[in-house]
Amino acid sequence: MASSTSILELARSQGLLRSRDLQPHVGSGYRVALSALSKQGKLIRVGRGLYALPDRETNERTSLAEIALRYPNAVFCLLTALQIHELGTQSPHEIWIAIDNKARMPKPSYPPLRVARFSGEALVFGITQVSVDGTLIPVTSIAKTVADCFKYRNKIGLDVALEALRDAWRSKRVTMDELIEAAKVCRVSNVMRPYLESLV
Repeated sequence: MASSTSILELARSQGLLRSRDLQPHVGSGYRVALSALSKQGKLIRVGRGLYALPDRETNERTSLAEIALRYPNAVFCLLTALQIHELGTQSPHEIWIAIDNKARMPKPSYPPLRVARFSGEALVFGITQVSVDGTLIPVTSIAKTVADCFKYRNKIGLDVALEALRDAWRSKRVTMDELIEAAKVCRVSNVMRPYLESLV
């Protein structure tokens, strides 16, 4: 029988629990224990197979941890990545994620998602991990995020891409070599070149 105490301790340390991850920690009776803890109000279900303590602090970034656990192959990108890296002034109403061209479209009822389809190196290059609500979430690096913004400039606006580039450069959080490499991967070298030359 799974230990309710062990499950609550995990919830306190991790913030969010995926039911399928509990078995290695607390044994085969984890489903019964989860159900009992939920009925007692000691845990709340925040999504399919996702549980948390009822007094867990929530903020704008909490949804990111939930999405990362629900869709482990998705990577936070574009406007959401800018927000995570604290670049620019964008405050998107949707969470932007990148998924493989052939992956099934995520359909959560909440929060609203904006999906960009990447393929090959563009999907796997420049991914970094950021801790949110005790969960490591995958997000495009600063250089990759800037290059993605230029690639998607027709959807998000060239002004957003330029603001991201300026902020990243001024704050010295990206090098020219990193920007050039990311531009090549995203196939926007010709688009970005004049803007990169203006920085030096």
